[in-house]
Amino acid sequence: MKIYHKFLLYQNKWIHPYVRVALGVMTTLTYLASILLIVGLVYEHGFTISVAEAHQLQRLYHGVWIVFLSDISLRIALEYKDTRQTFSKLTWILTFLLYLTLVPVVFHRPEVEGAIQAVWDFLNGRIYHLALLLMLSFLNLSYGLVRLLGRRTNPSLILAVSFLIIILIGTGLLMLPRSTVAGISWVDSLFISTSAVCVTGLTSVDVASTFTTTGFVIIILLIQIGGLGVMTLTSFFAMFFMGNTSLYNQLVVRDMVSSNSLNSLLSTLVYILGFTLAIEGAGMLAIWSDIHGTMGMDIHEELAFSAFHSISAFCNAGFSTLPGNLGNPLLMSGHNPFYIYISLLIILGGIGFPILVNFKDIILYHIRRFWRFLRTWEWDGRRFYHLYNLNTRIVLIVTFLLLVVGTAGIALFEWNASFAGMSVADKWTQAFFNASCPRTAGFSSVDLAGLSVQTLLIYLILMWIGGGSQSTAGGIKVNAFAVVVLNLVAVLRGTERVEVFGRELSYDSIRRSNATVVMSFGVLFVFIFIISILEPNLSLLTVTFECVSAISTVGSSLNATPLLGSDSKLLVALLMFVGRVGLITLMLGIIKQKKNTKYQYPSGQIIIN
Repeated sequence: MKIYHKFLLYQNKWIHPYVRVALGVMTTLTYLASILLIVGLVYEHGFTISVAEAHQLQRLYHGVWIVFLSDISLRIALEYKDTRQTFSKLTWILTFLLYLTLVPVVFHRPEVEGAIQAVWDFLNGRIYHLALLLMLSFLNLSYGLVRLLGRRTNPSLILAVSFLIIILIGTGLLMLPRSTVAGISWVDSLFISTSAVCVTGLTSVDVASTFTTTGFVIIILLIQIGGLGVMTLTSFFAMFFMGNTSLYNQLVVRDMVSSNSLNSLLSTLVYILGFTLAIEGAGMLAIWSDIHGTMGMDIHEELAFSAFHSISAFCNAGFSTLPGNLGNPLLMSGHNPFYIYISLLIILGGIGFPILVNFKDIILYHIRRFWRFLRTWEWDGRRFYHLYNLNTRIVLIVTFLLLVVGTAGIALFEWNASFAGMSVADKWTQAFFNASCPRTAGFSSVDLAGLSVQTLLIYLILMWIGGGSQSTAGGIKVNAFAVVVLNLVAVLRGTERVEVFGRELSYDSIRRSNATVVMSFGVLFVFIFIISILEPNLSLLTVTFECVSAISTVGSSLNATPLLGSDSKLLVALLMFVGRVGLITLMLGIIKQKKNTKYQYPSGQIIIN
């Protein structure tokens, strides 16, 4: 028996390194196969292909299927214990579904019609194979991207590079022949892709007449990916489907999504995706209920229109499939509920996911309280004073004030100007809608170039402030704006601490907020200065409006975007990228961080007055 154990020990010692090498090679082949599958699908649906090319693509898909089967089979056969620990339940389900594709290979098609024949045809169907392979490819690539976090790469840099990669992929997809009606230049394609991924809404071409249905599908997918955040999506799928990742990976993702602990990390990611799908689904149904039977569309076109605008509104993107954006005559008469639904979606997307999670906790607390009352018939009179956390209170109050002031200001200055001829209800609806859109949505129902200077100034301040942190909105964020204002109030009152709602704001929050404001002004000045030189025919107000809209990922424009030259378009695209990734995040990824020192210099005073 001892000799047998020694034999197994030596055998494992000699064989295990080769097993690891074989599995490493298979992992590389799986990544390559995943990329080839996606490229093949893009080529098939993006170009008009011949019969011979379709046959070659089918052979490619068959090869990818063999690679996936070989990879999973080798892992189960050679390292079953490790595979059992790393694979989640859903991964095992996908593995089982992949093995079911062998049924048509092993067994002939049943001659007798019935359920068995239908199952055989389904398992042998092209849609089933491609959908399963595409899901496995996406999961493998997501897992590979998240594994990069384990190499101690700067998380801020990874986030920025992830957005850049998706933008470049989107640029290529939008240049496919089937994506556009009559083609598009690479500069315009890059601009639209950047605007979609950065959920901005600025367009250098007429979207409605330039892109086909395929192009709109690509744009809305880019908007959804950009709105949720590349790392949020990939991290969710990697951890949810492919098992646990390293501790360092989880710590990085936790900071990205502002989760309280590692235990709640996966649940936070689930809540983010769940809230997104639920709100966008409800918004789609609400929009459809208002436009049904009024726009000359069939039921499928109405649902597609509703889904597109619901996603675009919640992600604060501002893209529309209609000529003239939301100022189209089909919507401007008798569709006030539509504009209210769009505004509410913009607000929900702009307040931030942490606040939506806080809402969930508050609702569950009251439901449990009421359920306890139904069971015991004793009302719990105790009050929980911290249901709304500090971040939620500040964001909700500032958002409410900005919406009220913005609505009143726009109504005041445009009542008998841009809103002339409308009913009172229409005027207030349009005022509310136009106060919500600068919260980085970018939709337009009236020609912004015809607004008064005072209204444009209101637009500028609303665009610059933006929405809440960890949201689909841009700007310096209402969180940072509120902290800067509270710090100013503390300085004017001569207090050393910044206090609000019985809480003292941390020194780090004050520092980051001040840095965000200063960097925002600095970057804006540089880009406005350069573009004003490149575009001498545009007024300073127009250039300023365009730059603020870009860096705040708003998408509103004074009809100047199509007039920009190629150099200016690239600069505006860079501004959109900087605004979406975040100034602080981008700088943290570029500038080498200084280690904390244990010594402290003597303090010195600088005269400030």
